[in-house]
Amino acid sequence: MRRGDFSTGGFGQRTGAPLYGALAILGSMVLLLFGIVAVSAMLVMYALEDRSHWFVLGFAVASAAAAAYGFLIEAWPFAAIEAIWSVVALRRWWGRRQVA
Repeated sequence: MRRGDFSTGGFGQRTGAPLYGALAILGSMVLLLFGIVAVSAMLVMYALEDRSHWFVLGFAVASAAAAAYGFLIEAWPFAAIEAIWSVVALRRWWGRRQVA
């Protein structure tokens, strides 16, 4: 197969590098934005933890999202640490929820 020569897939649709490349770039950008939102949410929730036990729960959820992001980008140490932070935050939320 020569460069630029694309085969046709099922249902007469053309498959090939240009479409796959565009989708890969779009997927990478969506994944990057997900990571930015997850880590930013962690920062905001951590800063607001003293105001309500709900912010502690928000921190736990944001940590779980950051862990998912870490697994998706195959950054295993980051993902493991964030998963641990999520469990710790859930325990802290559970304790604060019972006191409040």
